[in-house]
Amino acid sequence: MKEKYGIIDIGSNTMRLVIYERNKSGRLKEVENVKAVARLRNYLTEDDVLTEEGIRMLLETLLSFQDITRHHQVQHVKCIATATIRQAKNRKDIIKLVEETTDFQIRVLSGYEEAYYGFLAVVNSTPITEGITIDIGGGSTELTYYKDRQLIEYYSFPFGALSLKQKFIAGNIPTREELSRLSSYIAEQFQSLPWLYNKKVPIIAIGGSARNLVQIHQLLKKYPLAGLHQYEMSFNDIVEVRRLLTSLTFEQIQKLEGLSKDRADIIIPAVEVFKILYQTVNATSFVLSRKGLRDGIFYEEFFGTPIFPNVLEESFFELAEDYDINLDNVRHVNKLLIQLVEQIRYLDLYSLTNEDIRDLKRAAYVFYLGQYIDEESSSQHTFYILANRTIDGLMHKERLKLALIASYKNKTVFKQYIEPFQNWFTRDEQKKLRFLGALLKFAYSLNETKRNIVRAVHLEKKNNAVIMHIFCHGNWKAEEYQTEKNKKHLEKVLKRTIDLRFYSTD
Repeated sequence: MKEKYGIIDIGSNTMRLVIYERNKSGRLKEVENVKAVARLRNYLTEDDVLTEEGIRMLLETLLSFQDITRHHQVQHVKCIATATIRQAKNRKDIIKLVEETTDFQIRVLSGYEEAYYGFLAVVNSTPITEGITIDIGGGSTELTYYKDRQLIEYYSFPFGALSLKQKFIAGNIPTREELSRLSSYIAEQFQSLPWLYNKKVPIIAIGGSARNLVQIHQLLKKYPLAGLHQYEMSFNDIVEVRRLLTSLTFEQIQKLEGLSKDRADIIIPAVEVFKILYQTVNATSFVLSRKGLRDGIFYEEFFGTPIFPNVLEESFFELAEDYDINLDNVRHVNKLLIQLVEQIRYLDLYSLTNEDIRDLKRAAYVFYLGQYIDEESSSQHTFYILANRTIDGLMHKERLKLALIASYKNKTVFKQYIEPFQNWFTRDEQKKLRFLGALLKFAYSLNETKRNIVRAVHLEKKNNAVIMHIFCHGNWKAEEYQTEKNKKHLEKVLKRTIDLRFYSTD
């Protein structure tokens, strides 16, 4: 049996059980995700005591989770609790009762731990090296500031979307006056942290409210790419969603696509928090991280170092394992690519930036990985997988670039793939992507039989042609056939004929 691990997150608004199992790359893959809207915060009295009714709700939910963990035979289950249990004066009694009644032992996280694990999740799953993180729960809001991927500041506010709603909003949705008072309060709270002011860095948001905000915005825009993780929004985007929400009745909000029905009454307070934080920080963007508290705990627990040296390398390692990528082939093709790129630059055949070369190397790693599914339609599968799979460390536009280069087949197919994303790239950028794809495809044809027989490539510019001298160790017939077939894609972009000449080094 595969090793399985469970984690129960007892939040103020929702409780969640997530079960993971180790995949063949050694990474933890989510196999079950069960949510219960317990709203424990509603059972916390003004004296900070969790009522009998609240304790009953907690135990009933944990026992329903227990049925699932026993069914899956999960031996290792972590059970963590955040703001509501942390703030409850009777938490010792609650912890004891849970231990006596269920299979679980509750670990109550401090405000610092909650903030730290959120930070860990963000730095290990996004390419952002400096930013402000926010995790708004039902009963608390954690903020951190990190730089060079190191935690610098943190703070846990004793308010969340649910407690703000309780304190400021009488009905299901705020009146104009209630929203104004709520805004003033949030602004005042954020101004108490000097390290937040005018930082001019991205805000990375964690949690259900941020996820719902992004889902609503993607549906508004008819966003053509799959995935929420690392999705970027501007201040105006947040204001646009806020404007929509405040224009609707509660019944209309409940039916809104992209919004969980159980968040209908707390989404406006949450969006107000994001809006005011954006203004306070004078942020450069608002980014969603699908990875949060639970992931942060696992990063600390299961990996040798809590902060990965390189997020994208980890993602590519997973892709290599999941799709049986031949790394020896990748290394050899990359060596040939570098030779081609250096000479293309030296001969001034085509303008290539360092960013282009970085994109080429990334795409070389995953070129035609769709072969794993089907050889005949490997280009289509490659594009679909890379464009729609979350790749930690790559923002959405970078992920699309990777998909377009690594799946390159010909100009016609490229145009089909890029059609929904026309406004993402200028005409010149599209032409550049086609060239990078054609060059990568050509480099792979130089190692068609995966024997690493091509040792060196030397380019020579002659009149309106390029002579390519290819030095081989062994019989090159298969490589010659594929390169002759694929050189036309390069010729079209370079507007030059390419004369291929093969030589033996034996």
